[in-house]
Amino acid sequence: MFGRRGSEGPGSVEPPRSASSSAVAEAPERPKAPAEPKPSQAAPAPRPQASQPRRAEPPSTVSAASRPQREKSEGYYDTKSQVFSALIDTIDLSQLAKLEPETAREEIRDIVNDIIAIKNFAMSISEQEELLEDICNDVLGYGPLEPLLARDEIADIMVNGAKRVYIEVDGKVEETPVRFRDNQQLLNICQRIVSQVGRRVDEASPICDARLPDGSRVNVIAPPLAIDGTALTIRKFKKDKLTLDQLVKFGAISPEGAEVLKIIGRVRCNVVISGGTGSGKTTLLNCLTQYIDREERIITCEDSAELQLQQPHVVRLETRPPNLEGEGEITMRDLVKNCLRMRPERIIVGEVRGPEVFDLLQAMNTGHDGSMGTIHSNSPRECLNRIESMIAMGGFTLPQRTVREIIVGSVDVIIQAQRLRDGSRRITHITEVIGMEGDVIVTQDLVLYNINGEDQNGRILGNHVSTGVGRPAFWDRARYYGEEARLANSLEAMEKQVG
Repeated sequence: MFGRRGSEGPGSVEPPRSASSSAVAEAPERPKAPAEPKPSQAAPAPRPQASQPRRAEPPSTVSAASRPQREKSEGYYDTKSQVFSALIDTIDLSQLAKLEPETAREEIRDIVNDIIAIKNFAMSISEQEELLEDICNDVLGYGPLEPLLARDEIADIMVNGAKRVYIEVDGKVEETPVRFRDNQQLLNICQRIVSQVGRRVDEASPICDARLPDGSRVNVIAPPLAIDGTALTIRKFKKDKLTLDQLVKFGAISPEGAEVLKIIGRVRCNVVISGGTGSGKTTLLNCLTQYIDREERIITCEDSAELQLQQPHVVRLETRPPNLEGEGEITMRDLVKNCLRMRPERIIVGEVRGPEVFDLLQAMNTGHDGSMGTIHSNSPRECLNRIESMIAMGGFTLPQRTVREIIVGSVDVIIQAQRLRDGSRRITHITEVIGMEGDVIVTQDLVLYNINGEDQNGRILGNHVSTGVGRPAFWDRARYYGEEARLANSLEAMEKQVG
């Protein structure tokens, strides 16, 4: 076969040799398994002569995502280690890398079936199928993580060393029976993930932010900083991108509130999305960008590229960490400053964490209406305080009143997202920044989320209500874009529900 080493004639098998790491590096697109420590193991004997060429067994009809996960025995991992070692000694990874993923998977399944038959391992059909799937994932994918990545209902994957893997489903964290062979396998998979985006993680650089091809956010912290083995955290993105209409179905916002948000995105309000960790800020930002006109030039700046805008005219920028010599770092502030020279119509900053907030505010205030960003904070008022603090972090020696005037002149709307104690996510505030009274920034809430109690299952019950503001501060902007009637109808419908 194409992926095997040596001749194909019966009785001619090349002596076993270890796969080199350079063979892995030759993979053009998909990451391949690096050479891992393995027990001494002879290559499998030559394939028995058959009257007809052997064909790879068809994959199981049960997908990895739907197959129930169970605790695997030590014997299973011992068998898998032996089969994996024999497989690595048999195939040529540099040749395997040239195959299409599905063809390569069939090739591996075929060889593994031969190894199991020759070594006479006692396995049931289901165990053999599970072993085939695991080994294919180890060679071609992300190993034990593959079944978890395939499950769309999982929001987060948290790996605490080789033996403990947790997931978040429906806002609740639970432990899984998934585990890695050892800490070295876990670190190898982490290195495989981060190398795809040109980053590295090892003892010299033990902290790394990266992303998967679908935009899912990845954080790795390796020994010696992580004492009990490498800690890997993946914030998964759904395959089907959420829309505001779907958020309405989930109860995150009311239909009338969603209409207000659509108008805010459409009429080029400068928006800051505020919320705690895991509250859904990036998801909400993705939803709002769907209402940007397709003719607008949008530039996104992120630490790891997560936003997936549907407009045709989008430029995506990503920060870069320093190299081994501590040079070459490109910060978020560098990206935002450079954006201003790229003729953007909207600037979107995935996550504002530091002094780059000042450059974003300057952009909002100098003709780039409709710019957006997210900030970690627990309320709209705290969000404003955080912006002031981050400006101070940049070493700007501006009077406090001047800083607040810049904020008022730049930010139009703050949208607050929150993860409630039952695991659900809600948009709790739609708040306008309308001006200053003395040295105090004045805000007004348009929409609030009221908690009314909880049901017998512990799920929080509540509803979104209008605060009675019939003419928001961005009314003139809505009228300029011809959206004032829709805005008035949405606010009026929300008030009638309260009445």
